[in-house]
Amino acid sequence: MLKRYTFWLWLAVVFLFLTGTIHGIALFVTQTPTNDTERQMLDLVLNYKKDMGAGFHRSLWNLFTALSACYTFVSFLGGLTLAFLLKKKAPVGILKGVVGIHVIIFIGVFGVMLAFTFLPPIVLSGLVALFLTIGWVTTPKSELGS
Repeated sequence: MLKRYTFWLWLAVVFLFLTGTIHGIALFVTQTPTNDTERQMLDLVLNYKKDMGAGFHRSLWNLFTALSACYTFVSFLGGLTLAFLLKKKAPVGILKGVVGIHVIIFIGVFGVMLAFTFLPPIVLSGLVALFLTIGWVTTPKSELGS
C-alpha cells in the first residue's frame, strides 16, 4: 500500500482539502484584543487605510484577508485537480507531470509558511508537500507495457 503512488496522492488530496477547510474557517474568526496594546494595534490593522494608488484605499487587514483567501483557494485548486485526475484515471505521464507541478508549488508554499507563519499551517503545508513528493517519486514514468 505504501508503494502505491495513488495512496500518497489521495492522502495529499485529503490534506489539501483539510488545509483549505481549516484555513477558510479561520477567515471568519473575529480577532479579540486582550490588552490595550493589542487593542491599539488591532484598531490600526483593521481601520487604518493606506492609499494604494488608482483610488484604492486598503487596510492591512484587507490585504491579509486577500492573501489568506488565496491560500485557501490554492489548497482547494490543488486538491480538486488531483482528485479529478485520479478519479478519471488520467494517463500516468500526465498525472506525473501535474503532480510534479504541484510538488514545486507546494514546496514553495511550505517554505513561505515555514518562514512567516506558525505551527498549524507549517505542519499542514509540510505534510501536503511531503505526500505530493512521495506520490511523485513513486509514480511510474509511463504505463507498464507502453
